[in-house]
Amino acid sequence: MDTQNPAPPTSEPPLPELMERTVTPGDLTLVIPGPGESTKTELRTSLYPSMDLTKEAVDFGLFQAINIDLMLKHHFVPVQEKDGDLLIAMADPLDVVTQDLLRVQLKRRLKFHGAPANQIAEVLKKSESGQKVLDEAGEALKVQVLREEDVDDEVLDLERLTDKDEAPIVRLVDTTIFNALQRRTSDIHMETTATGFLIKYRIDGSLYPAAEPIDKRFASPIISRIKVMSELDIAEKRKPQDGRFKLKVRGRAIDFRVSIMPTIHGEDAVIRILDKENLSEEFKSLNLDILGFSQKELKQLRRFSKEPYGMFLVTGPTGSGKTTTLYAILSEIRNPEDKLITIEDPVEYQLDGICQIPVNEKKGLTFAVGLRSILRHDPDKILVGEIRDSETAQIAIQSALTGHLVFTTVHANNTLDVIGRFQYMGVEIYNFVSALNCILAQRLVKTLCPKCKRPTEPTPQNLIDNGVDPAWATAGTFFDKAGCVDCHGTGFRGRQAIIEFMGMSDELREMLTNRAPIRDVKAAARRNGMQSLRESALEKVRMGLTTFNEINKVTFIEGA
Repeated sequence: MDTQNPAPPTSEPPLPELMERTVTPGDLTLVIPGPGESTKTELRTSLYPSMDLTKEAVDFGLFQAINIDLMLKHHFVPVQEKDGDLLIAMADPLDVVTQDLLRVQLKRRLKFHGAPANQIAEVLKKSESGQKVLDEAGEALKVQVLREEDVDDEVLDLERLTDKDEAPIVRLVDTTIFNALQRRTSDIHMETTATGFLIKYRIDGSLYPAAEPIDKRFASPIISRIKVMSELDIAEKRKPQDGRFKLKVRGRAIDFRVSIMPTIHGEDAVIRILDKENLSEEFKSLNLDILGFSQKELKQLRRFSKEPYGMFLVTGPTGSGKTTTLYAILSEIRNPEDKLITIEDPVEYQLDGICQIPVNEKKGLTFAVGLRSILRHDPDKILVGEIRDSETAQIAIQSALTGHLVFTTVHANNTLDVIGRFQYMGVEIYNFVSALNCILAQRLVKTLCPKCKRPTEPTPQNLIDNGVDPAWATAGTFFDKAGCVDCHGTGFRGRQAIIEFMGMSDELREMLTNRAPIRDVKAAARRNGMQSLRESALEKVRMGLTTFNEINKVTFIEGA
């Protein structure tokens, strides 16, 4: 080889992707294999910026424009739009073939980022488009209908319940239910409108669209499919119908309650999801500590839940977490020395060591009938799911007066409204006040996602509009919602309880027995340490757990 006159280097044009890039020494990393590893040298590049998808706000609406099969095959996802560019996260950001394919298909400016393959897989799993092809991607979406009377757990395949021509409808309903379970949905709403058929999920108390509107002509087959699963009359379209069905999804039995309602545009359906097996796992560790109560509130709740007898009353609207709070209390106070019996409609959660009775009004087992029988079983503590009528109220009060600790719920707006509610049911006020230990009014507020919430500073006018003194904010740390993969872009994950707790004292009993004005009773309760629902909610805001907008949905602005 002629070392004196080396051959001139070959002049080649630079690669198009690298023409406008400045490569620094840190951009190239030589990976040397260790002992026992492959002797092949791997050359990695970091020419593309990296992205952490657990912290980025992924816009799932962008998934509609890209073929989901392409995303699964090449391991990439669209993230968001910025300054006219579409940001793409790729497991292999040097896959120029896929990049060119995307540029041709989308016909727009793209910017590519690197992201871990497991994060991309998680985003695809949580996206609506990704879930719709989980079956094709190898996931087991097979669901089976279980009838209540099938003692041998005989299963019926969904495909056998409808005609083959309706198979797409069957797959749509199956996928809707499966997606709902993946996204922590409590209810599935199906609504027929003048222009289309809408499917929505209720997550943490709010409704979110599950998919794009469906052509209205498919509304009737979808509702009929729900009726078939619930064993309802598919020919009846002018009367409301209620039913239930049970599915086995991936080996887990899940109960669903169905309500069909006729409207001017067709029929609507609401499906309540009761995932008892999953809840049973969660409830194994259920206690008051995980429900978001303050230390002061915990001390009060635990004190009154350990009283030897009397009535522990919880009030609030449907879906305000009353049952969850009571079960958290029962989980803490149950012990082998006491007999605990509950009567509920329905029994939503199952706890070991507790005798639980479901109401069955068709068979004559009402709250009042069941409560009478419970008293003959020598219980120490009783849970009455709800007081709905005078007879149940009278028996519950008598039980509390005769040495039993009774936990129960009633529908009322706040602690003091409960008094009027029992008077309306014809209960003697003296007996009621004598039996009553405490009243707990409760609501649920959505909690900001801890992974993506961002700091914010409320303006003085914003504080005044929400009924608080600007000086109140100096001791707080405020946050606002953002949106990430973990919370499905909503900015919220889970809910926490806000409460108004009134423990009974001799002063309060005397005032209520003498029918003192409500404002005087409220003033006396506040002297005894009662905090209003609004004050409890504002503390959650000041702690950075939720927002003013969320607490305004469940509490009144005091002084407004």
